[in-house]
Amino acid sequence: MSLVKPTHAGYFFGQSVIVLAERLRAGSLTSVELTQAALDSIERLNPTLNAFVQVDAPIALAQALKADELLAQGQDLGPLHGIPVAVKDNIDTFDYVTTYGSAHFDGFKPSHDALCVKRLREAGAVIVGKTLTHEFAYGPTGDRSLQGAARNPWDARCMTGGSSAGSAAAVASGMVPLALGTDTGGSIRIPAALCGTVGFKPSFASVSLEGVFPLSSSLDHVGPIANHVEDARLLFEVIAGRKCVVQADPRALRVGWITSGSFGPVDARVDHQVYEAAQQLFGDALQEAAELAPLAAGMKETLLVLQRAEAFNIHAERMQQAPQLFDQEVRERLELSQETRGWQYIRAQASQAQYKVQMAHLFERYDVLVSPSVPITATEVNAREVRVGEQDIDVRAAVLSYTSAWNLTGLPAISLPVGWVNGMPVGLQVIGAAGEDDRLLQVMAKLFVRNQGG
Repeated sequence: MSLVKPTHAGYFFGQSVIVLAERLRAGSLTSVELTQAALDSIERLNPTLNAFVQVDAPIALAQALKADELLAQGQDLGPLHGIPVAVKDNIDTFDYVTTYGSAHFDGFKPSHDALCVKRLREAGAVIVGKTLTHEFAYGPTGDRSLQGAARNPWDARCMTGGSSAGSAAAVASGMVPLALGTDTGGSIRIPAALCGTVGFKPSFASVSLEGVFPLSSSLDHVGPIANHVEDARLLFEVIAGRKCVVQADPRALRVGWITSGSFGPVDARVDHQVYEAAQQLFGDALQEAAELAPLAAGMKETLLVLQRAEAFNIHAERMQQAPQLFDQEVRERLELSQETRGWQYIRAQASQAQYKVQMAHLFERYDVLVSPSVPITATEVNAREVRVGEQDIDVRAAVLSYTSAWNLTGLPAISLPVGWVNGMPVGLQVIGAAGEDDRLLQVMAKLFVRNQGG
């Protein structure tokens, strides 16, 4: 990508965590300075973008001061030592209010950190605040929350996508260089694509969900949002509790382009931009992969049944005791979820297992699959219908259409910013085989260099 700044840009826009870490260790920057830069950017930009819902400057600066003191004493906790990071508001933090985006938990402060947050602190990262989540992460638009709607840094009239809405907006705008998100049907990759950042959904269960408020236990993932693939890898290593290890592979890469329209309509301009980017990245390795089109409808239906049943299980008592506290749209989704039958859920579990087997066979022929991350650009906040070609389609269905299959099958998938359509970002999605997180990150870090400074 060429160097283009969004309408609303802060200190960390396009910055490399690796470069910032080098400057910290060289003494030309301190963690306190970086954290203050984050706080200043948040103060300036957040009234417009509404990415952060909870910020506490004294808490953040105290963490930064400790990081500086440890470095001065020769204690280096790793690549994220002293680096400001934001955390989605459905992930528990003991020192920040965590509302899960809902009036049900207004003012709630957990007693413990989520394990992924604990690992961030142990790595020396500075937690600067909590970012807006669609209520209970149950929505892909990022505009239904106790704290309102997050806004897109490229055009504040537009949505960020969700449910990791604030995390994507915070990184895309440069308020922070890194953020944690969660992804149940695309909730990291959708806002990453619509806001112009890197968003990585790891393989299922590769990052612990302990202390993360559940939406759907069969589909939930935690992952990073970043400016660069290498930065996403560093954050992934910390929250996964291990280093990435990749075996040398002399084989030529086999890349399958998911046939346009396989998972639903795609805006022709988005399709062209993304396919052109895929050709530039992969060259002659790119080949048509039509095998997924016959599976798409069944995969979508299977995921819907699993998500609805598991979401209602989480919220059944709240729906009975205080339904009025839910956002109306989220409540209506839960009311629909209540209709899912037990036999449908059991059948969907069996179908999920079958799709995982089918994907394993497919990845005997390909190393990665590629597609648009999202088939449209960001619509205006609260829009619920969008014109794609000759069709008017549901915005929520559209933004989920190319991401949710990889939650169902638990495969690692990354969204990369590859250009703009009418001034709004578009993303290329690259999907790897089950458990091949490390290889996917390595391959994309080598191929994809985002020329945005830093």
